[in-house]
Amino acid sequence: MPHLVLVTPQIPPNTGNIARTCAATHTPLHLVGPLGFELSDRYLKRAGLDYWPQVDLALYEDWEQFYTQQQQQGGRTIAFSTGGRCSYIELDYRPTDWLLFGSETEGLPQTVLAACDETVTIPMARSAVRSLNLATSAAIGLFEALRQLEFSPLYHP
Repeated sequence: MPHLVLVTPQIPPNTGNIARTCAATHTPLHLVGPLGFELSDRYLKRAGLDYWPQVDLALYEDWEQFYTQQQQQGGRTIAFSTGGRCSYIELDYRPTDWLLFGSETEGLPQTVLAACDETVTIPMARSAVRSLNLATSAAIGLFEALRQLEFSPLYHP
């Protein structure tokens, strides 16, 4: 199962929505600080509704603490960035991948991008739109990885 990683998220409702997506897909969620909010934030809780107990959540003070832990566990780090080397659908995902997304205002720092194994982008038809919403981007990336990995828990058409 891939891991979803938010590096310095700033907007509580985005993180709450991503947490709900992670709960629904049983995807581990990693929050790398500093965070732009407190975990007790009412908007964060509201967006995640009552799903927070269902989230496999890990918190890290900073990038270095996260990266040390990630390296010990193994797997590729895949950065989602507007400057990615290829489209997110062109990458062959693996169950041990870590999908990284940056803050809503800054994206991923260059130091993080440089440490990643792959960098992908979500193409957009209009260059006037700088990027998609963080929760939307995370869901797009996660569900493409899960689609490729033929993830279908409890799905019975």
